[in-house]
Parts: sequence; C-alpha cells; structure tokens
Amino acid sequence: MVIKTSKIWIWIQNNRLLKAVSNQNTGTLTIYDEFDKIIFRRTGLNKQQIKKLELIFSNHCIKSVGDHKEPFTYL
Repeated sequence: MVIKTSKIWIWIQNNRLLKAVSNQNTGTLTIYDEFDKIIFRRTGLNKQQIKKLELIFSNHCIKSVGDHKEPFTYL
C-alpha cells in the first residue's frame, strides 16, 4: 500500500467549486478552480505550516477527500 503525502480539500465559495491540494513532502499548497486552473500556489512550507493549514480547513468545515477514495466520488 502506498502512503499518500498529499491531501485534497474541496469546498464551494461564491458559487464556485474550489479544490486545494496540500503536500507535506514538497511543502506546497495549490488551490484550483472548478476548471482545474491554478488560482493560488504556495511553496516552501514546512510540515508544521501544512498541518496548520489543514487544521484551518477542517475548522471551516471544508470536505477532505479520504486516502482511499478518488476525488471524483465527491463531485
């Protein structure tokens, strides 16, 4: 079994579907719009900063895609 180091978060904001992908190994956070165009990318984050962002996402009731599911099952 492959251990995934990236997490996918999905939410709706201003009638737009947004998706964030955080990766602890590369230290990146990328936010995509509903057409999978990058609207924001942050690089150079450490693991603590990524964990803090994931905690903020979970506190704002943003849906996390599980490790064993593909993103299209939630859309």
